[in-house]
Amino acid sequence: MSWKWEYAFGAEEAARTAPAEFLAQVKRKADELVRAAEALHIHGRTHEGIDPEGGDVIVPGGMFTYQVVVRSERVYVVQITCLAF
Repeated sequence: MSWKWEYAFGAEEAARTAPAEFLAQVKRKADELVRAAEALHIHGRTHEGIDPEGGDVIVPGGMFTYQVVVRSERVYVVQITCLAF
């Protein structure tokens, strides 16, 4: 398994109606978070302990909240807030 990001919970539903430009910014930042998590947690599947604290990322047009789940090798975008609506 390799590191990836994906929408979780209501963020997936919200992404269906968000503007493409905003979603492109979310994707770009989420890809950066994946690269950083992969570099920091080289042996993600064998990770023991708690997952790191997630956070908020501001992008042009809004923001998103993410959570890293190391053993799953995933960065989950759990909420998106688009100001262009």
